[in-house]
Amino acid sequence: MVVNKKARHDYALEDKFEAGIALVGTEVKALRHGQGNIKEAYVGPKDGPNGSEIWIFNAHISEYQQAGQAMQHEPTRPRKLLLHKREVDKLLGAVSRQGYTIIPTRLYFNARGIAKLEIALAKGKQAHDKRETVKKRDWDKQKARIMREKG
Repeated sequence: MVVNKKARHDYALEDKFEAGIALVGTEVKALRHGQGNIKEAYVGPKDGPNGSEIWIFNAHISEYQQAGQAMQHEPTRPRKLLLHKREVDKLLGAVSRQGYTIIPTRLYFNARGIAKLEIALAKGKQAHDKRETVKKRDWDKQKARIMREKG
């Protein structure tokens, strides 16, 4: 599983969606070995033959070492996300009308062994919002510690 820890720090996450991701064989094998990174990745539209499609850009999946040179994939190639049309319309509408951003939060394998990408609609946090989040988290930890001590 690959997690984007910085997403919660930099953005206020709202709606989450589970999307399939179109991968080649060597990418799946590399991900099973934990050789992926979505920290610098971003999600956006790319016009296709049937209207708009959503793609993930700049997600790094390392080359699979056991495969030959002819079978290798490009580590940071754009990858198509597999979503229903109404989900694509909802995501693109929120981005265009309300100023949201689509953030990849984690890449994992579900119970059936299929690679899934969790994406979220998010609004960017300002510096004071980030400090406020840290203060609230610290206060919650102190409160829990005090409650444990008192019984």
